[in-house]
Amino acid sequence: MMNEDPLALLPEIILAVAAVLGLLLGSYLPRQRQWPVRLLTAVACVAGLVATVLAWGDPVRTVFGGSYALDVATNAGRTVVLAAVLLTLGVSAREFRSSPRESEWYVLVLLAALGTIVLTGANDLLLLVAAYLLASIPLYAIAGFAKDDLGTEGTLKFYLLGALLGITMLAGATVLFGVARGTGYPELQSGLGHAPAAVVAVGFIGVLAGLLFKMGAVPAHFWIPDVAEGTRPPAAAFLTTVPKIGGVIAAYRLLAAGMTDAGVDAALLVALVAAATMTLGNLAAFFQRDVRRLLGYSTISQVGYLLMAVAVAGRGSLALPSTLLYLGAYAVTNLGAFAVVCALPQRKTIEEYHGLLRQRPWLALSLVVCLLGLVGTPPTAVFAGKLTIFTAALDGGYAWLVVVAAVNTVASLFYYLRWIAPAVRPAAVPPTGGSEGWASLTAYVAALASLVLGPLTGLLLTAFRGGLALK
Repeated sequence: MMNEDPLALLPEIILAVAAVLGLLLGSYLPRQRQWPVRLLTAVACVAGLVATVLAWGDPVRTVFGGSYALDVATNAGRTVVLAAVLLTLGVSAREFRSSPRESEWYVLVLLAALGTIVLTGANDLLLLVAAYLLASIPLYAIAGFAKDDLGTEGTLKFYLLGALLGITMLAGATVLFGVARGTGYPELQSGLGHAPAAVVAVGFIGVLAGLLFKMGAVPAHFWIPDVAEGTRPPAAAFLTTVPKIGGVIAAYRLLAAGMTDAGVDAALLVALVAAATMTLGNLAAFFQRDVRRLLGYSTISQVGYLLMAVAVAGRGSLALPSTLLYLGAYAVTNLGAFAVVCALPQRKTIEEYHGLLRQRPWLALSLVVCLLGLVGTPPTAVFAGKLTIFTAALDGGYAWLVVVAAVNTVASLFYYLRWIAPAVRPAAVPPTGGSEGWASLTAYVAALASLVLGPLTGLLLTAFRGGLALK
């Protein structure tokens, strides 16, 4: 029976309604005074967070014919995405204030966040493909928001790769449907074990390709550095953070709920992709001088660590909690680093951050905390997330992958220190004045959150424990 329960999707409904209202408000408000749409977006995110917290302890279940799962992964995805959107509002307030297209920006952010959340709860291949489209189309518009030459080039690469891998994903879903006689993950679990392994492998690789694009993992990573450099800084912050949340959780759910009895070693393929992703991201970041390209390659390497937990999906009690913990820690820390970039839009290269500690001490300290946090330095939240993911991978039988990740973690310290060193080095220039804007405040909040969440790891792991909705 079709078990419709619209209230179970209250956070998603709130975002959808807010997007529609924001579009209408933007049509009637004066072009230079569209701040009510920004306020509406913030209220919608807070309301969605409240609804998610109230539903956190509800029994694990699926709704709408089993196509959408309501479990700890979905609730955690909702929480991280909505919190990330609130931080995005902080880094974009100055950039888009009084802009004639301000309302369009916030509506696109709401729609992209909605698609990302649907990705986290999709329990059916058809809904997964639909969520992929909903989470992609607004992002194409966000990437090209600046309408300049560099941004247009990055957006074109982003769109073409997304269209190609979207078709690949749909083709893979068609193959899996053909051999499993169903698109729901429980049907995949029961039907793929009797299908030819080669056909199942082709279908799985096709679906995985689309999710790798959302994450920015190898070999679907080419768009990230170009978009990070070419688009506006707040858009780069959003594009390199939020889509990964949906992609990682969707990949985890696909492996844990639909592929464990498929007759192919999907976990090994994901592990190999994880090793390639973290290694390529780190190697490419070594030689970057543009801070946004550096952060772009950094986000690629971070996805490699996240995929370690996806590779051991369903193999231990720590796999899912470590994935969710790392996602939350990464989102806060990465947005904090981008917030510093947004607060200093005139400084585009590492050298231009020379003397930042003297000129803007709190902003420099926030940058140091976030960059060292991305390395995985205690007591930051990323350190706790990385440690738990390493433990989950080790328990799942991937000791070689843990060694590769440890080597990459040590290597990543080099390019983060290349940015930190000039920022904390004294400069022979007087301190600069100026008011602390929303982006600076967001950087302080994110850096503080990264430090505070680390010691709270035990409580967070307890909250993230729970099973997936498998039926």
